Amino acid sequence: MIGTPPPAESERLDWDAAKYHRVAAPQEAWAREILDRLPLSGDETVLDAGCGSGRVTRLLLERLPHGRVVGVDASPAMVELAQATLGGDERVALSCQDLLELHLGEPVDAVFSCAVFHHIGDHERLFARVRAALREGGRVVAQCGGEGNIARFRADADSVAGRAPYAEHLADFASPWHYPSPAETEARLAGAGFEAVRCWLEPKPTTPADARAFAETVLLNYHIKALRASVPEGEADALASAFVDDVLAVAGHPLELQYVRLNIEARAA
Repeated sequence: MIGTPPPAESERLDWDAAKYHRVAAPQEAWAREILDRLPLSGDETVLDAGCGSGRVTRLLLERLPHGRVVGVDASPAMVELAQATLGGDERVALSCQDLLELHLGEPVDAVFSCAVFHHIGDHERLFARVRAALREGGRVVAQCGGEGNIARFRADADSVAGRAPYAEHLADFASPWHYPSPAETEARLAGAGFEAVRCWLEPKPTTPADARAFAETVLLNYHIKALRASVPEGEADALASAFVDDVLAVAGHPLELQYVRLNIEARAA
């Protein structure tokens, strides 16, 4: 099923789901490694927290031949594409939800998440909602951007955003990303009611196959949304395109991204 999107979250950013689905090979590779750390018997109910286009949810379903997946995402476009990607599989229930307001009808056995949590600033509330979604003893295995994640690229984007003609439109742009350290994440998980907590950083240098599509869809999507909101509609496409080109020119070719992933493992106390 597809639920009603929460207005605050859906207004913050909706994604170009089809393009994300096409360029998300790095995220899928990370997801396979995360799933290898999640022991499953095959009959569990697992929450995919930030299911995106369903590209990774499909991998999770393969490991649950007798189980179910509850997939939630804050983007209506992502949920719609996930529904199509998964072909109406009866083992999956999809809904559009803000993870900070997550409510499920019944607790799940495990929570899986890939490349999502760094889009959420309030990790105390996030982990509290994840804990509430889990049965006692249930596990969360996740990965997101961690301390130092793509720091050079973010600096390059900031330098371009600070010059004409972009500065006047991005003067109030505030970073929506949260790249925490393992220590602070472990403390937040413990405070939310988790035990056997383990968090660590892992470098994942990545060179995307289609640098421009990856940049505009994954790396600069919030900048582009801000630019589009501040200029007349007829000028938005050209300005956004020029911004992407200018950031890529500074970042260099090929586009080498120094990803740093924060791995998360914990058990609900």
